[in-house]
Amino acid sequence: MYQRQTTQTVQSALEVQAAVVLLGPRQVGKTTLALEIAEQRPSVYLDLERDADRQVLTEPDLYLDEQVGKLVILDEVQQMPDLFKNLRGQIDMRRRKGARTGQFLLLGSASNVLLHQSAESLAGRVRYIEMPPLLLDDVGEDRLNDLWLRGGFPDSFQADSDRSSMNWREDFLRTYLERDIPALGPRIPATTLRRFWTMLAHAQGGLLNAAALAEGLGVSGQTVGRYLDLLVDLMLVRRLQPWHENVGKRLVKSPKVYVRDSGLLHALLGLGTLESLLGHPVVGGSWEGFCLETLIAAAPADTETFFYRTSAGAELDLVLRLRGGETWAIEIKRTTAPKVSRGFHLAIADIKADQRILVFAGDREVPLGDGLRAMPLDVAVEHLRQQT
Repeated sequence: MYQRQTTQTVQSALEVQAAVVLLGPRQVGKTTLALEIAEQRPSVYLDLERDADRQVLTEPDLYLDEQVGKLVILDEVQQMPDLFKNLRGQIDMRRRKGARTGQFLLLGSASNVLLHQSAESLAGRVRYIEMPPLLLDDVGEDRLNDLWLRGGFPDSFQADSDRSSMNWREDFLRTYLERDIPALGPRIPATTLRRFWTMLAHAQGGLLNAAALAEGLGVSGQTVGRYLDLLVDLMLVRRLQPWHENVGKRLVKSPKVYVRDSGLLHALLGLGTLESLLGHPVVGGSWEGFCLETLIAAAPADTETFFYRTSAGAELDLVLRLRGGETWAIEIKRTTAPKVSRGFHLAIADIKADQRILVFAGDREVPLGDGLRAMPLDVAVEHLRQQT
């Protein structure tokens, strides 16, 4: 079992906050992490998808009053939205008794649902943390190609073979489409949503063209927006917004869209081996999305993320604006030749980037002049971790 970067983040948050909400897609390892933390302190664990555990909370205050002094872990907490009002009362009652931190760890797999449910009830009492799949610094740089091909879901990454990994991901997709998404309420045919997800995979890293997607599916643009909102909410697709500050240029206004886990991307496209991936047209977009997710996960909390593109050809794959206002301009290329285009130099001048990085497929850091440094992905991750 790998030691996850998120574990320390959650433990630190519990030391200063009454409640922590841990967000992430299903099977990403939230429950394993929570149970690991539970072994280190008095705790109780309830899975709110189980009828028996929901019955325990029929009278929530009666049960929770008995758990004072323990960390209460509630898994899939979005299943009981009315519970948040009780949690607010419990937190306030415990604060009056001097227990101000480490009271509740709430796990959920639908981000907007949870944020909406808890925003008013737990304002000022909760910290939100997103748990990504396994990251490069979780598994080690020597497993980079395996992580890229199989993705970061632990059962997929740790499978005995590429074939077993692909089978797991196919089952994962089927379960989400046929059980998990309908359980959230949307009545969307599984075949339609699978087609939509696959269309996004083919356009990995491209600008969102809702009209073309709507035409391909035979639905309205509004329906396409609803499908996309759902996959973004489930933390399975990223909608990367364009840089929006006025720089006196004609900026691209459409977001870019990525299937967030590279393993799921490859499963949607039927790419089960590294050889098949390297020979497929999506290889560049796949590598870009893999690096982008890794870098965003390594960035300090509250970092704002964008891409930058103008009609004149200036372009940056990723722009990070850190809490202190420092701006990082990052270009991602799957090449061993550390070279950037003229559009990159135009873009860093436009946004006045403080840090300028080319992430490439080489094995060492190379200074390129004008403040630009080319570096492997693991080195870029290390630089970002040092900012926290």
